Amino acid sequence: MLIDEACRDLKLPAFRERFIELASTARREQATYKQFLLDLLQVELADRDVRRQQRLLRLARFPRPKRLEDFDFAKNPNVTPEVVADLKSPMWVREGRPLVLIGDSGTGKSHLLIGIGTAIAEAGLSVRYTTTSALVNELAEADASRRLSSVIARYSKIDLLCLDEFGYLALDRKGAKLLFQIFTEREECKATAVATNSPFTEWDKTFGDARLCAAIADRITFRCTLIQTGTESYRFQTTQESLFPATK
Repeated sequence: MLIDEACRDLKLPAFRERFIELASTARREQATYKQFLLDLLQVELADRDVRRQQRLLRLARFPRPKRLEDFDFAKNPNVTPEVVADLKSPMWVREGRPLVLIGDSGTGKSHLLIGIGTAIAEAGLSVRYTTTSALVNELAEADASRRLSSVIARYSKIDLLCLDEFGYLALDRKGAKLLFQIFTEREECKATAVATNSPFTEWDKTFGDARLCAAIADRITFRCTLIQTGTESYRFQTTQESLFPATK
């Protein structure tokens, strides 16, 4: 079929798959040629949006699927639906503003980080998730093989960088300096979100060097949105409820 071949050449997969179906509908409903063409174009555009979202989600490399709609606000009253709803909008990402999630283990930081990243990717912006230690290791390997500039340049172009487990492991001076370069390249032009269980006052333990710690903290916190997820473990509550269900 000539139409099928033309659609393949023009890379219009949805157009090709739905053409016969929509042609039958148009004939049955006596649609105009203009309406028929519009329906085909809308189908193709919708399909491209879906494929773009899927591609952005793959490139984000989330370790597991998490959505903001599944976050249990009742079990963590420290986090309000209103604040989270604002973060689903890509506006703060386009403005290059940071996001800091602070709280103890099991309080939902990673869920929020991945959920927010997922929402931003579905809004059409580029996202990359990684743990802080994995990023530092990647930068160190790139530095050793003389690819550091290209790796930093790649990270500087990502709309939202999601850094999990920030401050979990202490970094040597070289690792801290490598991480500092990422923050410097992204400062005020690209958004960075970090999830940490360490309060700001303890960050010097992670970076060792007080001046370097202050410089990194300054870049992370300037114009940032701060969400404190508290100290009560959501995972522990869920485990307790599954092991010892309430009896009436």
